[in-house]
Amino acid sequence: MKKEVSIETLRNIIKPYVKNQEAFDNLTENTDFINDLGINSANLVDVILDIEEKFDFVIDNQSMERMLDIKSAMEIIEIKLAEKE
Repeated sequence: MKKEVSIETLRNIIKPYVKNQEAFDNLTENTDFINDLGINSANLVDVILDIEEKFDFVIDNQSMERMLDIKSAMEIIEIKLAEKE
């Protein structure tokens, strides 16, 4: 999966949970879900569940704890997709 596709897919998944629209409009790999986008921890779990549903895999607890920004989320998605092949 190309990075552009991953970022765009993640944008669509996280959009309903974003509290800071300006940060969302300027989203980069370094954008933090909680500090930049204002997504609370409960909604971050929803984001992870939505990612699991979209890509049809399960994210383990260790990976969940690392998934704090766009870059780490993309890395985890890429690893999980590679494991499925």
